[in-house]
Amino acid sequence: MKLRIRDLREDADIKQKTMAAVLMCDQSLYSKYERGERPLPLELAGKLADYFGTSVDYLMGRTDEQTPYPPSKRSPS
Repeated sequence: MKLRIRDLREDADIKQKTMAAVLMCDQSLYSKYERGERPLPLELAGKLADYFGTSVDYLMGRTDEQTPYPPSKRSPS
């Protein structure tokens, strides 16, 4: 996952400090997420996927399709 989140950030010309603010963490922690030194919590992966308009599967390298999946239609309970 480290390569995809770094590539997305760099392609968008965004600094690590800005991404850290989006995730409400400090820059050094965000840097560790990018380098793979700390696991990225699922909740934060979801925030990054939403921010970049992609899917968590893309961030994780499970698919090369950058377009997010359509929202699921939940049936009323």
